Amino acid sequence: MSGAATNTPVLAAVQSTLASVLPDMPALSSDAAMATAVTYPFGVVGVILALAVMYNMIPQTIRQERDEFRAAYVAEFEVLKSSLCGHTVREIVQMTEKHFIISRIWRNEELLLPTSTTIIHEHDHLLVLCHQEEAEALGDFFGRRDDRQDWNRPDIDWNAVDARLNNKRIIITNPKLNGVKLGALKLRNKYSLNITRIDRAGVELLASPDLYLQTGDRLTVVGEAGALSQVEKLMGNSIEMLDKPRLVSFFLGLCLGCLVGSIPLMIPGMSVPLQLGLAGGPIVVGILIGAYGPRFHLATFMTNSATQLIKQIGIVLYLAGLGLSSGAGFVDTLLRGDGLLWMGVGAIITVVPVALVGLFNLFVLRRNFAETAGILCGTMANPFALDYVVELTESRTSSIAYATVYPVGIFVRIISAQIMLLLFL
Repeated sequence: MSGAATNTPVLAAVQSTLASVLPDMPALSSDAAMATAVTYPFGVVGVILALAVMYNMIPQTIRQERDEFRAAYVAEFEVLKSSLCGHTVREIVQMTEKHFIISRIWRNEELLLPTSTTIIHEHDHLLVLCHQEEAEALGDFFGRRDDRQDWNRPDIDWNAVDARLNNKRIIITNPKLNGVKLGALKLRNKYSLNITRIDRAGVELLASPDLYLQTGDRLTVVGEAGALSQVEKLMGNSIEMLDKPRLVSFFLGLCLGCLVGSIPLMIPGMSVPLQLGLAGGPIVVGILIGAYGPRFHLATFMTNSATQLIKQIGIVLYLAGLGLSSGAGFVDTLLRGDGLLWMGVGAIITVVPVALVGLFNLFVLRRNFAETAGILCGTMANPFALDYVVELTESRTSSIAYATVYPVGIFVRIISAQIMLLLFL
C-alpha cells in the first residue's frame, strides 16, 4: 500500500510499529521496504496513466468547466435598491452575509475610489470583488448586474481604467506586519486606497479586515500614486529580503514535528499505541505553523526555489535509502519470490481507487477534471502525477486541490496502515 500509493510516511509508521511489536523480527521491516520498492515505480506511473486515459475519455465540457481557480471574481453592479441609497459602504457591507469588496464607483461618468464612509447613491455603478458563486445573489442585493464589460479577462489593463488611479502589487517584507490583521492597518481611511486581492503562495484571497497578513503576501492595491508610495514604504516591498530562507522556523517545525510524531495515540482495542511517526508528525506541525504561526509573529515564508530544493532533496534521500535497504535482494524477489504478486496487487491498489473515485467525482459530483485530478494526486501523495496534470490543464486548481487533501490522505493512511498491521499480526 505504501509503494502503490507512493506514500512514504506510511512505510515509516509501519516500520516503527513493527519494531515496537516484534523487535526480534527485523526481517518483517525489510520485507515492508522491499514491497514498497517493488510497487513504487508503478505507483508513480500508474496514476499518470489512469489520469491520461480519464482525460481522453471525458467530454470536452468537463475538461474545461471552471478550469481556473479564482477566489476574487470581479463584477459590476448598478444600485437600484432604495434601501441601500444614503447608506455608507461600511453600513452596506454589514447588511448581508456575503463577503465582497467595493473597489470603484462610477457616478455620472465620474470614477470614485470608495472609503468606508462613502455614501452610495441610486444608479451608482459599483465594481465589486466577490466569490464567483455569490455574484448572482449580489446582483439581487444591489439591484442589477451589468455584464457589458468582462472585468475578469486576463489581458485587462487596470491602470487604463482611470489615469488618476494606479493598480500596483506590493509584497509584505516588513517583519513588523507579519501576523498583523489587515483591518488594524486602516489603509482605506488613512491613505484612501483599496486592497483588492491578496496572493499567498499562489492562492488568491479576498481582502478581509480579519485576515492575518504574512511575510511574502502579495497585495494588489488601488489608489493614487502618492498614497501607493507611502504604503509601499510601510509594507517593505523588498524582494531581496525574501531571498533569505527562514531556517529558524523551518528547523523549529522539524523538531516539534518529531516530538508530535512520537506521541502515542491510544485507540480502544489496540494493544500498542499508534504514532504519526517522523514523517506524519512534521506534516501536522507544518500545517499548524502555516495556519497559526504568523499570529505569533513566526515568519514561515520560503521562496519557491528553496521549497522545491528541500522537497527534491527529501525525495532523493528517501529513494536512495529505500534502494540501499532493498537493493540487495530486489532482483531475486522480483524474479523468484513474491515480487510479481506484489506488483499485481500494487497495480490494483493504484489504479482501481483512482478510476472509481475519479469517475464518481466527474460524473456524479460534476466537478471539473483539473480539480478531480488534483484531489486524486493528493490522496495518492503523488507529486509527479501533479506535475503532469498541471502541465496538461494549465490550471492552478489542481495544485490547490492537491494541497488541500494531501494532509488528510497522509494522516488517514498512516493510522489505517498501523490499525491493519495490529489486527493481522
